[in-house]
Amino acid sequence: MRLEIAALSAPAIIMFLTFVIFPVVLAAYYGFYRWQGYGAPTDWVGLNNYRLILADPAFQDVLWHNGLILVLSLVIQGPLAIVLALLLNRKIRGRSIIRVLIFVPYIISEVIVGTGWSLMLQSNGAVNDLLRRIGLGSLEADWIADPELAIWTLMAIITWKYIGFAVILMLAGLQSIPDEIFEAAQIDGASYWQIQRRITLPLLGPTIRIWAFLSIIGSLQLFDLVYIIWGQYVSGTAGTSTMAIYMLAQGRNAGNYGYGSAVAVVMFVISLIVALIYQRFLLRRDLRGAVTEGTV
Repeated sequence: MRLEIAALSAPAIIMFLTFVIFPVVLAAYYGFYRWQGYGAPTDWVGLNNYRLILADPAFQDVLWHNGLILVLSLVIQGPLAIVLALLLNRKIRGRSIIRVLIFVPYIISEVIVGTGWSLMLQSNGAVNDLLRRIGLGSLEADWIADPELAIWTLMAIITWKYIGFAVILMLAGLQSIPDEIFEAAQIDGASYWQIQRRITLPLLGPTIRIWAFLSIIGSLQLFDLVYIIWGQYVSGTAGTSTMAIYMLAQGRNAGNYGYGSAVAVVMFVISLIVALIYQRFLLRRDLRGAVTEGTV
């Protein structure tokens, strides 16, 4: 049995070590050097790269942006996904079509999404043109470059792009709850909202926590949409730059791959610490009974 398990798991383990662990170890190694990306690294700087990162106000800003995106993603997408899932879990006309329309943005490439929205949100783009045509020209704005609006523009795009994934997860969680529980509550005289608050949400808790975990990790590693819509320069002035954008700008584009590798390690450590804390205090209750003694 152990030989079979080893044989079946070996390809996955090899892939994981090759494409996940090895690059992390290599990045940690390069992070101790001032290296331009070619030849063997020889200019040893020790922990100086890490000291520069943590002391850099620009990195502190992008860390704050990532944290803000993380919080806003949970606060905006979570309740909205639950409400939509509750509506789509009921028997309404066109339910299947609505589900497809909500999920479609999630499967569209980030490049297409970013390019499309960047064109529509230009000062002379489709959004401002629509506002003018419907008599709301006073609401025209520079949705991308205005620092007071850019972060909310980003959150609107992120919500539109990823809300479908959250809704599908919530729907799966709702459909795993036996109907007999709801029927018993209705017989006991519970109202619709009492059922949702006291039965549905607690039983949906494991699904919500898994989605929140995925959303947190995704927020900490956000790169593609910001880079495509704002780029590394506009994102800094607009207040939407992230740690990944900072890594690209200060690492590869600055010709300092050692510093960029150190930034990647810092991102990895932050994500790992957040994941471990989240698992320790929130996911532990869901994983406690998943594996029992004697299970093979």
